[in-house]
Amino acid sequence: MKTIGFIGLGLIGGSIARATRKIHPDYKLIAYNRSRSVIADAIAQNIIDDVCEENDPRFLECDYIFLCAPVEVNLKYMDWLKDSIPANCILTDVGSVKGPIHQKVAECQLQSNFIGGHPMAGSEKSGFTFSSDRLIENAYYILTPGEQVPINLIADFTDFIASLGAIPMVLTAEEHDFITAGVSHLPHIIASSLVNLVKTLDNEEEYMKTIAAGGFRDITRIASSSPDMWQQICLENTENISNVLDDFIRLLIQVRYTIDSRDADALYQLFASSRDYRDSIDVVDNGLLKRAYILYLDIADETGSIATIATTLAMNQISIKNIGIIHNREFEQGVLKIEFYDDASMNQSALILTKRNYKVYER
Repeated sequence: MKTIGFIGLGLIGGSIARATRKIHPDYKLIAYNRSRSVIADAIAQNIIDDVCEENDPRFLECDYIFLCAPVEVNLKYMDWLKDSIPANCILTDVGSVKGPIHQKVAECQLQSNFIGGHPMAGSEKSGFTFSSDRLIENAYYILTPGEQVPINLIADFTDFIASLGAIPMVLTAEEHDFITAGVSHLPHIIASSLVNLVKTLDNEEEYMKTIAAGGFRDITRIASSSPDMWQQICLENTENISNVLDDFIRLLIQVRYTIDSRDADALYQLFASSRDYRDSIDVVDNGLLKRAYILYLDIADETGSIATIATTLAMNQISIKNIGIIHNREFEQGVLKIEFYDDASMNQSALILTKRNYKVYER
C-alpha cells in the first residue's frame, strides 16, 4: 500500500486521484486544496481519505507527492519540502512546462526526489468538477526525472503511471518543452489568434460567426481553454514558443506566396502532405501508441440513431472503444466516428453495418 499526497485537486490532480482510487483502492490518498468545497466534494465521493492543511507534516509520510496547484504555489511548496522530504519520496508535478520547475528543483537540491510529469490530456473545462478517472487513459504521460533520482524509484513511479492507464514516456526537460511548444502550445496560440481574426473581420451582423462551419469550430475548439493557464504557459516557455512561431510564420509567408503566384502543384503538395501526415497519426503504429481501428459512417440526424448502431454491434459481441459525432462534414467522410480495439472487430463491424445499408468509410 502506498500513501499519495495531492497539493491541488483541479482537473488534472482530481483526475489522477480518481484514477488512483479506482485502480488502487487500497492506497491512502491525502490532499490539500485552497477551496474547501472541493475538498468536501472529494471526501464525499470517497476520492481522498484525509484532508490536509497547507504545510501538513503528513505529506512527509507520502511515497508520492503530486504538485497540482498553480506554478507559484508548487514552487513555494518546494521551499517547504526541501529540508524535510524523505529520501525515498517522489515529488512530481503536472505542469505543461518543465524548465522553470527543474530550475527550482536544482536550487532546492531536490534532484534526487523530483520526477517532472505532464499528462498529455486535458479539457476546455477546468476544476475538480470536470475531473475524470479516465482523463489520462491511453494518453502519453511525459516524465522528466531529476539527474540524481535512483533508477529503482524512476521505475517504480513509471510503473505506477502505467497502472493508471497512461503511457509513460521519459524525456529531458529541454526535450519536453521544445516538443510541447510545437504540438501543444503553438496550436493553442493559433486557435486563439484565428478566433480573434474572425472576430475582427466580422461585420455588425456577425455573419462569419453565424455560419462558422465544422472546420472552423474543430480547429478553434481549444481556444475555449483557460486564459490564465495559457498566459502562464507562454510566460514560462517563451523561448521555445518563439522559435516554433518563427518557423510557422515563415511557413505562412511561403503559403501566401504560393497562393499569390497561383502555384497549383505547390498548393496540392501543401494539402496532400499535411493530409497524409495527419492521417498517419490516427492509423499507423506510432511509438507506444498502436494503430487506431476506426470507421466513419453517415447516419440520419434523428433520435436513437447512435443507440441503434451501438446495440447492433453489441448484439454481435463487438466492443466499441470510442464513439462520437464528427461535426466537420467539410473534411471527414462521415459524421459518426467509431473506434474499435482491433482490426477484426473493425472489419466485422464494417460488414454488419454495410449489410444494414449504412454507408461505411474506412481509413
